[in-house]
Amino acid sequence: MKAVIDTNIFQGACLGTGNAGKVIAACLDGHCVPLMGAALLAEYEDVLGRKTLFAKCRLTAAERESLLDIYLSKCEWVRVYYTWRPNLPDEADNHLVELAVAGGADAIVTRNLRDLTRMELRFPSLRILSPDIFLKEVLK
Repeated sequence: MKAVIDTNIFQGACLGTGNAGKVIAACLDGHCVPLMGAALLAEYEDVLGRKTLFAKCRLTAAERESLLDIYLSKCEWVRVYYTWRPNLPDEADNHLVELAVAGGADAIVTRNLRDLTRMELRFPSLRILSPDIFLKEVLK
């Protein structure tokens, strides 16, 4: 399975919330091929740079950066040449759909189901999955 892993999942893995860590572990273990593009990488780096967000994090800044480096080594880099906008209620989420379509992803894994399931344009082979559903599918 190829999947776009939303920033909120990587952030959750660093913070130890929910099943986010298991999603990232599934990617690192080869159960899934995570897709990465320029916009998503910029968002990951922006979020990881927010010190107040990680004030009570179990990982240090250096450990979070190392985790990102290891994760990126498992990612397939995808260039997005075509944008599908406007598509989502939150403009800032459109890059996830564009990356997924460009990379032939089976799913976008996110906690933001409310916004991402309200796409104006539908892509029949692309599913929006919560971390729990994703894990049930890739770890069966």
